[in-house]
Formats: sequence, C-alpha cells, structure tokens
Amino acid sequence: MYFDSIQDFWSMGGYGLYVWLSFGIGFLSLCLLWLDSIFAKRKLMSQILTEQARQVRIKAAKQKQAGSSV
Repeated sequence: MYFDSIQDFWSMGGYGLYVWLSFGIGFLSLCLLWLDSIFAKRKLMSQILTEQARQVRIKAAKQKQAGSSV
C-alpha cells in the first residue's frame, strides 16, 4: 500500500487506531508470554534443585541409618 505522507501512514486510511492498537496488544501479549516463560523456567529450576537436595538428604539418612544398625 502506498502512502503520500507519514501522517497517512499513521492514520492508515482512518483505521490507524485499530491497526496500531492491535499491533500494540499483540506485542504486549508476546512480551507477557516471554516474561511468563522466563519466570516459569526459574521456578522449575528452583524446584528441581530443591528436589535434588532432598534426594541427597534422603540417601545420606538411609546410609547413616544402615551404618548405625550394623
């Protein structure tokens, strides 16, 4: 589509508000999705590290219990 001026480009033939609002909402949605995935990954990694530490403690307790029963 050809525009005679930058003002015509921004107004988009009278539909500029809808066009730019939809672009803005789409961009905002993508940013929120990106941030949500980053925070979800951090939370998951934290849970994994917590579970691994728990497994190490359980294994150490079993070994200690087995050693004291001998």
